[in-house]
Amino acid sequence: MFLKPIIVATGLSLVVAACAIVPRQEDEALRQAVASPARTPAFVARDTYRKPYEVLHFFGIEQDDTVVEISPGGGYWTEILAPYLHDRGTYYAAQYPREGGGRPYYRQYYDNFRAKLDADPGKYGKVQVTAFGKGHYDIAPPGSADLVVTFRNLHNWMRDGYAEAAFAAFYKALKPGGVLGIEAHRGRDDRPQDPQAADGYVRQDYAIRLARQAGFVLEGSSELLANPRDTKDHPAGVWTLPPTYRLGDKDRERYAAIGEADGLLLKFRKP
Repeated sequence: MFLKPIIVATGLSLVVAACAIVPRQEDEALRQAVASPARTPAFVARDTYRKPYEVLHFFGIEQDDTVVEISPGGGYWTEILAPYLHDRGTYYAAQYPREGGGRPYYRQYYDNFRAKLDADPGKYGKVQVTAFGKGHYDIAPPGSADLVVTFRNLHNWMRDGYAEAAFAAFYKALKPGGVLGIEAHRGRDDRPQDPQAADGYVRQDYAIRLARQAGFVLEGSSELLANPRDTKDHPAGVWTLPPTYRLGDKDRERYAAIGEADGLLLKFRKP
């Protein structure tokens, strides 16, 4: 069943208040993975917006987890997750399929990612690459994952019409009690949700409904990635802002001052 555009905001604050997250102990191994000097400098420069330690800690990651990352792209999170899980855990990178299941440039995404892994087998030799995209949903063995994470990808599945199938795949891959962690560009709640998310923004209540429709239970949300400077009405959508700067030098200083998009951060559990 496809979701209809949402016009009226829900009582989300009440839901989140009832789903408070118990503070977790610090994870020194995760801090070391984030602080690694081997990480790509351009990725490290974005940490101020992406807050990798805080986000993964919020999701409840552990070193012995089986983790599936959906659409790892250039490997920002791979550079953290692969070393962190290397000795005790398992890391599935569900990348865009090289053949079929998406857009022509997905092949280049796959090839670049594969080359990154092959260039450092000591660090990435245990990464298990699976395929995720329209018609490709076998991201990990059924019931094997402790944690499925995805970062700023929800609008892509909506655009290409397989968001419901994506959430069903996550549910299938997770163990009972497993966690789904979602980061996305947060849309305005005073406007109906575009079902295709053409501007890259997704309303938080819409994202929650998609997950609940698949059977997930909302466990909590975080304002770690909130950016109140983001008005979410930019001429080229979310890609107007850094790091994309789709308008080039036009008003670049103004968009740089806004920073990266306002982000929602949601944690769900499979019953």
